[in-house]
Amino acid sequence: MVQALTRLGALAADQGHTLTLIVVGGAALVLRYQARLSTQDVDAFFVTPPERRETRAWATVVARELGLPADWLNDGAKGFMQGMSYGPLLLDAPGIKVYQISAEQLLAMKLSAWRSQQDIDDATTVLVDLVAQYRTKDDLWIAVAPYTTALKAQYAFEELWERLYGNSNDNFNHDS
Repeated sequence: MVQALTRLGALAADQGHTLTLIVVGGAALVLRYQARLSTQDVDAFFVTPPERRETRAWATVVARELGLPADWLNDGAKGFMQGMSYGPLLLDAPGIKVYQISAEQLLAMKLSAWRSQQDIDDATTVLVDLVAQYRTKDDLWIAVAPYTTALKAQYAFEELWERLYGNSNDNFNHDS
């Protein structure tokens, strides 16, 4: 994935452009958390593309060169998006900057999807990462809720929380 994104950036740089992408879904889990070995594609949003047509043409070149599916770079996750947030910079290479959405929004997306064991595993990874940043379960939900797209996400959050932490809403920030 890093190789493909770096090559995409090189193609953009060759034309005097710099792409800014925000990755979501499985790509964010692979790049930020190393929670999976791979993902089938890179779900991303083009923040500063020159022309989407050019970006897609470069992605087609990368797919051909690296033997990737034609839609390896896509915005298929947009159905699970509510707004847009910036998280950490994951890749800074010539012609490309790749950010992750915020962990709160990534958790919201996984809770809103909640289709498979992979979504549950991904949500677990992100929830465990976020726990230390919030005082209570309710505080964390308040941060996640604005990014959810469905009531299903709230039920998924409650189910996941109970699996990991029981019915507790105690202070779980270990730094205070």
